[in-house]
Amino acid sequence: MKKFRTHLPILITGSLVGVISILLVLWGNPANMGFCIACFLRDIAGALGMHRAEAVQYIRPEIIGLVLGSMIMAMMNKEFKVRGGSSPVTRFLLGGFMMVGALMFLGCPLRMVIRLGGGDLNAIFGLVGFALGIFVGTLFLKKGFTLKKSYSQTKVEGLAIGVVNVGLLALLIAAPAFVFFSKEGPGSMHAPIAVALIAGLVVGALAQKTRFCMAGGIRDSIMLKDFHLLLGFVALLVTILVGNLIVSGFDLGRGLKVGFADQPIAHTDGLWNALGMVLVGFTAVLLGGCPMRQLVLAGSGNSDSTVTVLGMVAGAAICHNFGLASSAAGPTMAGKIAVGVGLVVVAVIGFVNTKKV
Repeated sequence: MKKFRTHLPILITGSLVGVISILLVLWGNPANMGFCIACFLRDIAGALGMHRAEAVQYIRPEIIGLVLGSMIMAMMNKEFKVRGGSSPVTRFLLGGFMMVGALMFLGCPLRMVIRLGGGDLNAIFGLVGFALGIFVGTLFLKKGFTLKKSYSQTKVEGLAIGVVNVGLLALLIAAPAFVFFSKEGPGSMHAPIAVALIAGLVVGALAQKTRFCMAGGIRDSIMLKDFHLLLGFVALLVTILVGNLIVSGFDLGRGLKVGFADQPIAHTDGLWNALGMVLVGFTAVLLGGCPMRQLVLAGSGNSDSTVTVLGMVAGAAICHNFGLASSAAGPTMAGKIAVGVGLVVVAVIGFVNTKKV
């Protein structure tokens, strides 16, 4: 019973993230994309004019809420500690390549589980690739990989990302002419601003409190035989699956379409779905957390994670400006080359930053 009480917070967090993801779809977000960090950062980049893919441009309140919710929770728990300066350029590059892998797969690890729970069997390839990438990353950790020490910084460094997100919220509400919003496609599909913002605040606070991380659970189970964080991963998947069955009235033909073909915002190239997520898992381990975890850490005062998030935003812009992102038609040749280059670059970063033993 004592052990169950220890695991209860992470189980609740995974379950609530699943419920919120399903509700966000019902309230307007794209199908099987209730809460996707990579997709939402890409949409924000588009809204700010960093890329001109008109179908994916919107300032997503969920991201704003995620950062502010984690910041508020960290301050309440006296865990808002501003640190940074650990290999910033390397972290920026890793964040960029993490986005390259995610947009090859068409989703972050969170959306991978959401897609799987929604019947998209293409996500199985993504899950296998993600686990493989994490495993490779743990080999570097065991050999002493490190991005060097971080240092205490002024509160301004830690608060900056919160200020930026408040500014984004102001732009979303004011909707000035220089902000771009999709008129069709995934970017045009969104929950009401207040609902999405509250959802983000809740998820951010819970993820900060419980250290919820899509990569951390698999990493810890491999390295430490510690399955605590993995329980949150499992709770999320079960909740998404059960929730979708309830919404569909347990009618697989009506609301929960199980299979590979014609899944929403997905492609059926299993090899590249897997390789994209290998890159995401590999970078997540070297960076110390999945895309969601990076945003939560940034909100908690970690400026190293803020740099990583900036790298992800830049990576999203590059992917759409240079045709690296996949679509329902499948991956592009440029995208395949970028993932291959990413795997090589990340491996080199791993070797260079691994202590000689």
